[in-house]
Order: sequence, then C-alpha cells, then structure tokens
Amino acid sequence: MSAGRSPPQVGAIRPYEFPTIDRRRLSNGMDVRVVSQDTVPIVTAMVVLRAGETAVAAGDSGLAVLTADALEGGTSRFSSTELARALEDVGASFGAATGWDSTTVAVSCHAEHLARAVPLLAEMIRRPAFEEAEFGRYRQQRLATAVQRRMNPSALAVDAHARFVFANGATYGRPLGGIEASLARLGADDARAFAARHYGPAEAAGVIVGNLDPAEAVAVLEEGLGGWQRRVEALPEPSARPRSRKRAVHVVNRPGSVQSQIRVGHVGVDRAVEDYFATIVLNLILGGSFSSRLNLNLRERHGFTYGVTSSFAVRRGPGPFAVSTAVDSAVTAAAVTEIFREIEGIVAAGPNRDEVETARNYLAGVFPLRLETTGQIASRIAGMIVYGLGDDYYRRYRDRVGRVTRADVAAAARRHIRPAELCTVVVGDAGEVAGPLEKLDIGPVHVHDEIGPEAGG
Repeated sequence: MSAGRSPPQVGAIRPYEFPTIDRRRLSNGMDVRVVSQDTVPIVTAMVVLRAGETAVAAGDSGLAVLTADALEGGTSRFSSTELARALEDVGASFGAATGWDSTTVAVSCHAEHLARAVPLLAEMIRRPAFEEAEFGRYRQQRLATAVQRRMNPSALAVDAHARFVFANGATYGRPLGGIEASLARLGADDARAFAARHYGPAEAAGVIVGNLDPAEAVAVLEEGLGGWQRRVEALPEPSARPRSRKRAVHVVNRPGSVQSQIRVGHVGVDRAVEDYFATIVLNLILGGSFSSRLNLNLRERHGFTYGVTSSFAVRRGPGPFAVSTAVDSAVTAAAVTEIFREIEGIVAAGPNRDEVETARNYLAGVFPLRLETTGQIASRIAGMIVYGLGDDYYRRYRDRVGRVTRADVAAAARRHIRPAELCTVVVGDAGEVAGPLEKLDIGPVHVHDEIGPEAGG
C-alpha cells in the first residue's frame, strides 16, 4: 500500500436469500427436499443416511466410515470397474462422506444425465456387493490412514486430546475413522450387517439441488428409491462423558521434536444448544478468525506460531471445545500461558462491542460464499435434516446472527467455557517441555510414550 493512502472502506453486506426448499415424499414414505436453481446446469442428488460412526460399537470403530467407502466397490449388478465406467459415461462425480451423526452419498452431473445417474446411486446404497477383495482394498486404505495419523504430530494431537478429554468408552474419545486394532478385524460381512441395520428409507432422506423442477426430481428419485423397503435400528445416544472435571496436562513424547503441537480444551456443546448463534460468534472472537484474540496474541504479538484456532465441534452429543496450534519447543510453556490467559479473559470479561460487530459482519458476509455450488447447498440441507432444523433455518441465518449481542456472547462464554476443567495436550519432546509445563501449575503433568486405544486412564 502506498504511503498516505487509507485502506478501502468496507462495503455493505450483499443481499442473499437461501433458496426455497420444496418438501415431497416418495411412495415408500422417504423424505425428499428439492431446491430448483437454474443458475447452472449442474444437479446434485444426495441421500442422507442417519448412519454415522455413533451407530458403531467401540470395538468396531471405523465401521460406518469404511462401509461408506466401500459403496464404490461394486453392487450386485455392477463390478467396481463397471460402476466407475457407468458413472463416467454420464459425467457424474460420486462422493460418500461419513461423520459422527450421518453418512451422505451423492452424485453430481449435468441435469440432462440425472435420470441415468440416480439409478446408479440407488444401486450402490440398496445393493452394495461388499465383495471381499474389493472391501479389503478399502480397509487397507483406512489402515494406512490410521498409521499415518499416529505418525503425524497434528493428527496425533487431535486424537490424544479427544482421548484425554472424554472418558474411556465415550463415543467421542476415539478417532472417527477407527483405530488399527478395530479396522484390522473388520470384514465384508461386518459392512453388510451394518448396511442392513442402518441403511433404510425410514431413516433416510433424498436431496436434489439444481436445474430441475420438483416434480421431475421426485420422479427420478422414485424410480431409483421408491421401491426400497427396509426397517432399520434406532440409533444409540452418543456418550460424551468427560474424563475429569479437573485440569490436567498430558505430554505425548516425541524425542527430538523441534515443535510442539498444543491442544487445550474440554467437553463442549451439542448442535441443539439453545445459544448456538452466540456460541459461534464467541468462537470467532476467541480463535475462529485471523483477527481473533488468540491469533493476535500468539502470532502477531508474540510470534509464537503461524496460526492458532479455536473450535466447538458440534454433534448430536457434546463434541470437544479445543484451541489448536503448533509452536517451537522452546516457547511451548509460554504459548500455553497465553492460551490460558485469553480463555480466562474472555470468560471473565466477555468481548467488547467492536469484536461482536466484526464477528457478526464476517459471518453474514461469508455466508453466501459457502453456498455457491449445488453440492454446498445440498450439504447444508443434509445438516438441516440430521439435526432437525426448520426449513427456514438458513433463510433466517443472517437475521439470527445479527441479533447476537455482547451480553449474549459473554453469557455463552461463561456457560460453555470452563477454565477450571481445561485439559492440555502437548505432542513434543517431553525432555524439553515437561519441566516448564509443570511450573505453570495448570494441573498434574503426565508423560506418555504412546497413546493406545484406552490410554490415559
């Protein structure tokens, strides 16, 4: 920027209206949501299954994720190669994604090819083959990912923090994608049984977004899914019990490491929390943006890190609240001190009015940027289905963000952040960082050479 010039003025927030959702049902009672958009000729068709990793017993962790991965491995009619060729012939991209609360399976293609793509999508969901050799290939990929997570300091810190924040046996204390021990035991029969128990129309919904009118969209889905009949099991409630209500520090030792991965937090909130909008504004102010308190402190003021973030992982049950960063080993204790200072400060005094206004404007401004494609809109509608949000949820989103006050955010901080319960995890050289961490007096320091499936007791 040239000397003497002022930065450009911030413009008014551009208007945006979330598209109207047309609700229909198939002949088997399956819920369908359609959004007609003629801005692009692309259509996304998605099936939302309430069959996430929460539905899996601890000993089979990773099964929901692995089952969805293997849907692309062929059906009772098509081999994996034939299926891939059939999707390619209609220019369709396929994707399956599993979280804690749901699995989404989707195809995107040109509108004129949707009638050929949806039957392939339906075939994969209704009649997956789970042929042993193909399933084994997907299992090996997940096993490799699990091994890589143990070797990657950042992923190891995430998994270790979950392990030490949640009690042994708690749903959210394990990695979403499973651990090596459970993945190695899983076979094609396990995937068949999981799909039979949890993939069914009564607990599923169809979503179509794109250049298609609702009647056409329903007709296409009816052909592929209208005859689907299967009763499914009710989902268990997730367990989010905390390991402890007292502060503790856990150092996962990586001798010779020149950096420390730091995670600080505790059990957070669920998606249905009443003050959700105040909570997302709170998080943005604390560590959810480049101008957040944590980033201005640790990056800009002290130069400890390239970046630091905070997050509330909202799910059907309370996911973790966590502050995350990486710093040089020599400044580990100093960085943890500043993290505690910012957490305690926002709980004690709340935010100022400028921070709240900036956060509200940011959330309102980026809102339409996250809804530019048919896939993004379909994913938002999937979330509405899974968490029981009203059809007008995103139409009112900006208004509800705009009504959040400084007092609301201060109350959310006091309600949802508990400094006395903070669990600190550091993945780094214990010989260099454990001593300085002990001097901080933020809880007993435990050193671990490795983190097993039920470590941290």
